[in-house]
Amino acid sequence: MVRLRVLEILAEQNHTKYWLYKQMDMSYQNFNRIVNNETSSIRFDNLEKLSNLLNCSIGDLFEIT
Repeated sequence: MVRLRVLEILAEQNHTKYWLYKQMDMSYQNFNRIVNNETSSIRFDNLEKLSNLLNCSIGDLFEIT
């Protein structure tokens, strides 16, 4: 199973979930589903935004469990 590491990366960088939400410019419901791994698909442009905002590669956002 693949999961996103967004919350872990935020903690490492001392950013809050609210900070990222404001930067992402999307509905809170969709944002919350993404960061809590409750979605089955993510748009490529959202992955690119996450990667740029968190200053990491797209591969760093994912973890295989």
